[in-house]
Amino acid sequence: MRIVVTNCNTTRSMTEEIVRGARAVASPGTTITGLTPAWGPESAEGWLDSYLSAAAVLDTLRRYEGPYDAVVMAGFGEHGREGARELLDVPVVDITEAAAHLACLLGRRYGVVTTLDRSRGQIEDSLHTAGLAAHCAAVEGTGLGVLDLGDERRTTEAFLAAAQRAVAAGAEVLVLGCAGMTGLRTALARRLAMPVVDGVAAAVRLAESLVALELNTSRTGGYARPLPKRRTWPTGATAG
Repeated sequence: MRIVVTNCNTTRSMTEEIVRGARAVASPGTTITGLTPAWGPESAEGWLDSYLSAAAVLDTLRRYEGPYDAVVMAGFGEHGREGARELLDVPVVDITEAAAHLACLLGRRYGVVTTLDRSRGQIEDSLHTAGLAAHCAAVEGTGLGVLDLGDERRTTEAFLAAAQRAVAAGAEVLVLGCAGMTGLRTALARRLAMPVVDGVAAAVRLAESLVALELNTSRTGGYARPLPKRRTWPTGATAG
């Protein structure tokens, strides 16, 4: 089985970290290929970044010519999920949706701990669109930017503080609200003594299940193939 994992930003070191996390949970025989957009934001933190990221990821997937059986979109709360499902002929699993689905199997209400507070709106909207918002007790920010997550100790302490707020709001399960937090799940679950769901791991396992069950995106209704028309795509130039 071949799974492509797309980073939502242009930071290659983050793509490498996401791929390591994906490979750690993938089944024997599953290959993981990471894709990094050639253009877009270096980190997705806000509405502008999210929309730019969505277009860049769709462009990256459109251009990719290697063989693959499923796609994992590794941007928590970022846009583009629905467009990718129209575009591609394989299952598309978004880490936000995947993590929330698994969290709902583990407790009545879940909480998301993410990076900056400004990302909360996109995450809440993504969960609402997926039909999972009613089970979300809280979305809490750590105050750390995406590019600040390399300091594991600092990230862990900030996550624990935000997790306590989510638990106080009624969360029984916690979700790592950023692909850059991949790798922290085990240590955090141990310290919190409650389930912690990593979106990358959840998405990889769900993607494997969909492929194994020969299930694909419905073409009836909302995810019908895009209408044939002329579309102009960017050339990959960068801009500040």
